[in-house]
Amino acid sequence: MPLNLVHASDGLPRVLLTEQSGSSAEVLLYGGQVVSWKNERREELLFMSSKAIWKQPKAIRGGIPVCFPQFGNLGSLEQHGFARNRVWSLDSDPSPLPPADDQSSVDLILKSTEEDLKTWPRSFELRLRVSLSAGKLTLIPRVRNTDNKAFSFTFALTNHLSVSDISEVRVEGLETLDYLDNLMQRQRFTEQADAITFDGEIDRVYLGAPTKIAIIDHEKKRTFVLRKDGMPDAVVWNPWDKKAKALSDMGDEEYKTMLCVDSAAIETPIVLKPFKEWRGRQELSTVSSSYCSGQLDPRKVLRGFH
Repeated sequence: MPLNLVHASDGLPRVLLTEQSGSSAEVLLYGGQVVSWKNERREELLFMSSKAIWKQPKAIRGGIPVCFPQFGNLGSLEQHGFARNRVWSLDSDPSPLPPADDQSSVDLILKSTEEDLKTWPRSFELRLRVSLSAGKLTLIPRVRNTDNKAFSFTFALTNHLSVSDISEVRVEGLETLDYLDNLMQRQRFTEQADAITFDGEIDRVYLGAPTKIAIIDHEKKRTFVLRKDGMPDAVVWNPWDKKAKALSDMGDEEYKTMLCVDSAAIETPIVLKPFKEWRGRQELSTVSSSYCSGQLDPRKVLRGFH
């Protein structure tokens, strides 16, 4: 079956992924960005801002942007690097990964251009495989150093999750970890709470996060499980009301229905020798959560749903 490449009215071509249970995903060539992931009941699982600017060279707020080669403003490049503002190509040779099943996965590639080499003089190939299966969305990012000298980079997959009401959401798996608080000049603190709950703006980089994090949506009785490999940190972000009003590409009230929990490599940049490749992996899945006394048993969440 051929790849389902759609040319939308906004002028941004996208790949439509489908699988047998009825779930779907959409991946833009612009930014290599996943902008939709719907379950078999056609419910949208990712948050997209209603005011997102679907126009180059702007970054599109929502979905899963790829931050490379710089996270945030930790360097000399534009915020979150340039990969999310470039047009990627379909990758015809994703080796050493096995060939993908066309209908449910896509391989994309971004190579350094003359323009990029001016601001970041390192030659690279950035690849992304997006795969859809029943109840699960998997992203495999890879960076290959095609330069004759080593380079380092920071990286993140910024997962904008759709939630019913941010004040009814809890995140489990990050308790007792150290984090850098971006609202306090990146000061380092230790998480004291049993679970992270939300009653104001949050912008933190949790260090050495576990491979599995649970985002429990109390009202929807739905839990996102984030599994990650090769990306040791986790970013938790919600702008809350004042910051949301200041963001021109986000609705004033939309902070209530979104939460970012990112897979990231930030504190310790990834160092890549010439002709070597780094590979990360992220799996997002959803499970319906049954509540007892108003909360999920965290041991069950973090040791696996079977």
